Amino acid sequence: MKIILLRRKLLAVLACVLAAAAMFYIVNYPEVVSAAATKRQLPIYCVQRDQKMVAISFDAAWGNEDTQQLIDILGQYQIKATFFVVGDWVDKYPESVKALHDAGHEIMNHSNTHAHYNSLSTEEIIADVSACNDKIEAITGVRPTLIRCPYGEYDDHVIAAIRSMGMEPIQWDVDGSQTASSYCAPMDSVRF
Repeated sequence: MKIILLRRKLLAVLACVLAAAAMFYIVNYPEVVSAAATKRQLPIYCVQRDQKMVAISFDAAWGNEDTQQLIDILGQYQIKATFFVVGDWVDKYPESVKALHDAGHEIMNHSNTHAHYNSLSTEEIIADVSACNDKIEAITGVRPTLIRCPYGEYDDHVIAAIRSMGMEPIQWDVDGSQTASSYCAPMDSVRF
């Protein structure tokens, strides 16, 4: 009977040692995983600033019936905004693109055809973005450096394709939060 009891004590000690080793491994495992894993690529949601400010942006993809009124209101309050335009919108309303640019607003890329970028190849994304950039540059004389992905969809391959062109992907953020030392200016968006 004592031999069995001794074996149970030995098994209990071995189980405790194994449990302690397992806990040590589990606690340190995230370091091993993070060192080996690639970091997920994200678009810019906000920009850290020392002063409180907000970045206002608009997506232009459908109609333009409110464009001049919007230009007038922004001008009345001396507000500059960024307009993310779709290439098809540029084709339909080149005079609106020029008016926005002439009023001092930034004109940036929102794709050429408003496609679902997650389902496109890298080459298709680059071609779509380039086509829209070409249209904007032809009207404004300025080549876009920012893009807002259609539908807000992105994954690592979409972000990598955009950054390979020297551009930065921008996402909207309606929850800019203030900290003691800096302010995150959200990239708010209004669609028209």
